[in-house]
Amino acid sequence: MKLLIAFSPLVVLILFQEHISCYYLTKYASSGYYQDADFVIGGLFSLRVTDGNTFISRSGIEDTSHIPEYVFADLIKHYQHILAMVFAIEKINKDPNILFNKSLGFFLFNVNFIEMKAVEGSMALLSGESPPIPNYSCRPEKTDKLVAVIGGISTSISIQISRVLSLYKVPQISYAPFDQILGTRVQLQSPYQFSMHTAALYQGIVQLMLYFTWIWVGLVVPDDMRGELYLRDITEEMISHGICVAFAEKVTEYSSKNTVNWKRFMERFTLTPVIITFGDTHSLLRIVYFVIFYNLLGNVWITTSDWYITTLPFEQNLIYTHFGGGLSFSFHMDEILGFKDFLRSVQPRKYPHDIFIRHVWSSLFGCPHYYQHRLWDLSQCEPNGSLSTRPLHAWDMNTSPMSYKVHAAVYAIAQALHEELSLRVEGDSFDKVILQAPHPWKLHPFLQKGQVGRSTNEEYSVNKEVSAIKLDIFNYQSLQSGTEAHVKVGEFVFESHSVQHLSLNDKIITWGEHHNQTPLSVCSQSCPLGFSKTAVEGKPFCCFDCVPCPDGEIANKTDMHQCIKCPEDQYPNKQRNQCLPKIMVFLAHEDPLGTVLVSLAISLSAFSAMILGLFICYRETPIVRANNRNLSYLLLISLKLCFFCSLIFIGQPRTVTCVLRQIIFGIVFSIVISAILAKTFIVVVAFKAIKPGSILKMGMVTRLSNAIVCCGSIIQVCICAVWLGTYPPFPDVDMQSEFGQVILWCNEGSTLAFYCVLGYLGFLASLSLLIAFLARRLPDSFNEAKTITFSMLGFCSVWISFIPTYLSSKGKTMVAVEILSILASSAGLLGCIFLPKCYVILLKSGGHSRKKFFK
Repeated sequence: MKLLIAFSPLVVLILFQEHISCYYLTKYASSGYYQDADFVIGGLFSLRVTDGNTFISRSGIEDTSHIPEYVFADLIKHYQHILAMVFAIEKINKDPNILFNKSLGFFLFNVNFIEMKAVEGSMALLSGESPPIPNYSCRPEKTDKLVAVIGGISTSISIQISRVLSLYKVPQISYAPFDQILGTRVQLQSPYQFSMHTAALYQGIVQLMLYFTWIWVGLVVPDDMRGELYLRDITEEMISHGICVAFAEKVTEYSSKNTVNWKRFMERFTLTPVIITFGDTHSLLRIVYFVIFYNLLGNVWITTSDWYITTLPFEQNLIYTHFGGGLSFSFHMDEILGFKDFLRSVQPRKYPHDIFIRHVWSSLFGCPHYYQHRLWDLSQCEPNGSLSTRPLHAWDMNTSPMSYKVHAAVYAIAQALHEELSLRVEGDSFDKVILQAPHPWKLHPFLQKGQVGRSTNEEYSVNKEVSAIKLDIFNYQSLQSGTEAHVKVGEFVFESHSVQHLSLNDKIITWGEHHNQTPLSVCSQSCPLGFSKTAVEGKPFCCFDCVPCPDGEIANKTDMHQCIKCPEDQYPNKQRNQCLPKIMVFLAHEDPLGTVLVSLAISLSAFSAMILGLFICYRETPIVRANNRNLSYLLLISLKLCFFCSLIFIGQPRTVTCVLRQIIFGIVFSIVISAILAKTFIVVVAFKAIKPGSILKMGMVTRLSNAIVCCGSIIQVCICAVWLGTYPPFPDVDMQSEFGQVILWCNEGSTLAFYCVLGYLGFLASLSLLIAFLARRLPDSFNEAKTITFSMLGFCSVWISFIPTYLSSKGKTMVAVEILSILASSAGLLGCIFLPKCYVILLKSGGHSRKKFFK
C-alpha cells in the first residue's frame, strides 16, 4: 500500500505526460493562421528574411518566437501567396460538387527563410501547435484533418519540410522554383513540384540575346547545386550559339557567409552591360543589396519569374533606378479569374483572425496596430483601404508566378480529394453525416496523375503531350502615370530545338533611366566592312581584333571571321568591302598610244610605197639596176607589209588575229632579211664574177640570190607551220598582273616556237651583218655593203633590246613594245638601205630626173 501511494504521482505523470508537454509547448506558442473545416491543408510561407537567431526551448527544439530577430527584408508582397491559397479555398468551398458538400480549411505558418523554422512549422502541422514535440498530437481536431501541405518557397526550405512530412507520408507540394535534384536529396519521399521546361527557357534567353546581338553577358546564379546546373546548361547553349560568358558569379544566400569577391565582381559588372540571373528572390537578395549599396547603374537584367524583383521592399524609385528596363521570362499563365477582385476586397475586418494581415496593413498604409482583447486593433488605419491603391514598389496587383503555383496546388489537392471521395462513394462507404478526412498517404496516387510531379533524376510531368511551350517576356518599365509595372513585350514559343519562334515588340521596350536606345553588349566593337576578326590570345572567342583584308579579298559584312576572295574578273575597292568588275585592257585603236602607232605605221607604209614608186620610175638608172632591182622591189614590198602587219597587233585579241600577227610577222620579216642577205651575197659574188677566168656568170648570181630568198622564207614558213600544228597562239586573259584590270592578250602558245621564229630571224640578220661587214671595203660605186651593215646593226640592236623589254612588260605595253620594235627595225632598214639611193636619184641625177619624178 505504501508503494502504491509512493508511485501514484509517477503514474499520473506518465498518463498526463502528453497533455503536460502540450501545455508547456503552447505556453509561448504561435498558433498560426487556422481556419477549421472538414479537411485542412497546411501552408508554410516565407514573409521575411531574418538573421535566424534561435532559442532552445524546454523541449529541446529551437524556438524563434520570442527572441527579436533582425529583419533584413520584409517581403510584404509574399503575403499574396497566402491570399492566393485563401482565395482558392474559398472558391472551392463555394462549389459543392468538388468535395461533396464538405469544406476545406487551412493551417498557415510563416517560416521566413529559416530551415529550422521550416522543420518546426512542419512538426506544428502534425501536432497541432507550435512549438511542437515529435509524435505528439496536441490538437487532434486539427491534425486529424490534415490532408496535404503546400510549401516551401525555396529548395532548402522544401527539403527540410519534406524530411518531416515524408516520415508520415503527408503529401507536400512545393511552390519553389523547379529543382530536378530535389528528389535525390531527400532520403524518403520527395515533394511534388510544378515541372519547368528548362530547355525552353534557355532557348528563349539565347534567342533574345541573338535578337539584340548581345554576345558578351554575365551570369549570376545561386551558390548551390541548382546554380551549378543552370551554369552548365546555359553556358553550353550560349557557346553553341556564339555567345560568350563574360563572367559567372555564384552568390550565397543573404544569411550565409559571403564568399563573393565584391571588388572583382564590381570590375566585371561595370564592363558587362547585360546580366543574366537564375535563382529566386531570396537566393539572390545579396546581389540586390550589393547593386543598390554600390549604386551600380546602367545594366540590363535578364531574369526569370522566379526572381520577382518588384517583391523587394525598397523606396518607390530605387528598384526601378537600378533594375528598370530589365526583361523577365515567365512561363505563360492564364489569369486567375476573380483574383484581382478578391485582392481589392481584402481588408483586416474581413479576416479578423488573420495574424499576418495586421503587419501587412500597417506597412502598406503606414499606421500603427495594437493588440487588444485577443485581436489586433487597426482602427487608426484607413478603414476602407484597398490593396489596389498601393504603388508597385509596395504591392503588386498582378498575380505573381508563385501565387499562381500556390493557387494551382490548392486545386491539385482538391482534385485529389475529389477523386478519393468519389471512390468511397462508389464503394458505398460514404456517410454524408460523418465523414472523416482520408489518410494523407491515400492522396499520393491521385496527385501523381495531376499537373504536379515528382523530381527524380530527370524532369517529370504528367502532361507530356504539350506540343508547344509558351513563355511571356515582360519589360520592367515606368508608365506615363509615374508608376512602374511589368509590361508584356513579347513571347517565345518552343516546340523543339529546330522549331521555335520569338516575337518581340521592341518599339514598346524601355531600357530604364540610363539608356535611350538598345544597349550594346560586346567584348570587342564590331569589325567594320573591309576588316576580319582575329582571335586575341587568352580571351574568349567574342574578344577579337579587327585586321584589314589582304590584297584581293573583301569583307562585305561586319564581323566576318575570314575575308573572301573576289572572283577573278573582279577586284576589291579601296575600302575592301565590295568587288568591282575589272576593266578590260588591250591596245585599242582609240587609245592615244594605239592612234599614234597606227598613224606611224600608215605613214611609214606610205613612205615605203613612195620609195617603191621612185624606184619603178627610175628603174633604168644604174643605181636602181645595181644589186638586182627585183630584190629591191621585193624588199620594199616586204617592208611595206611589215609596217602593215603591225596593225594586226592593235585591237582586241581574237583567235584569227592572234594566229596571224606572229605568223605574218615571222614570214614577212624572213623575206626582208633573206632579201637583204641575197643583196649582200650579190655584192660579194659580183666581184668574183667579173674577174677574168671566173666561171660565175651574172645570170647565175641572180638565180642564186633568188634561191636564197626562197630558201630563207621557206624555212621560216616551215617553222610557223610546225608552230600552228602543235600549240598555236590563242587569245587569253591575265587577271593577276595588274590591279583592277583584266588584260586581254595573245598567248603565244608554244614559247619555244615563238623564240625559234625570232632566233631564225636573228640568224639571218647575223649572217647578213657578217657578210656585209666583210664586203664593206669592196670598190664599187654602188656597193650596198656599208648601208646593209648599218641597217643590220640597227636591226639587231632593236631586237636584242626587244627581248628583255618584252619579257618585263605586261598588257598593252607588251604589245606596244613589239609594234615599236617592228616599226623601228623596219624603218631602220628602209632608211639605211634606200634613203641614200633616193638622195642620189633625186639630188644628184640632174634636174631632169627630179622634174620627171614629180610629174
